[in-house]
Amino acid sequence: KGELITIDFGASYNGYMSDITRTVAVGRISPKLKEIYEIVRESQERGCKVAKAGVTGKDIDDVCRGYIIENGYGRNFSHSTGHGLGMSAHESPNITALNVKPLLVNSVVTIEPGIYIQGLGGVRIEDALIVTRNGNINLHKAAPKELIQLKD
Repeated sequence: KGELITIDFGASYNGYMSDITRTVAVGRISPKLKEIYEIVRESQERGCKVAKAGVTGKDIDDVCRGYIIENGYGRNFSHSTGHGLGMSAHESPNITALNVKPLLVNSVVTIEPGIYIQGLGGVRIEDALIVTRNGNINLHKAAPKELIQLKD
């Protein structure tokens, strides 16, 4: 009761992988957890908006991580912002501060910022995107990002 559960899952079809993460609440959660959820959701949506051909993994990481840092949770974002997706669930290009190579048209990447606080809980939201010249196609557009609250 009053906790968050992060569900990270995917499937394989004709040798290609998928990957999606959502976080759901079980019972009523604290205002602090709701705040963290909304910060991660906004960070993830900002990252998705900037992802397009020519943008680097660093550019996307800067947007997502920067928003989390601005909101005081930078030390609680302890993993990469995303990764490539294809024949393997985790492949190049990496969406990290170290990747300065531009994304290519038709590459598939995930955007998955997160905040994790020991003893309190964590949130991660992940979508897979097909990179296009002028933006991207979100493969998980139909999956809601609003916090889902399961009853006790």
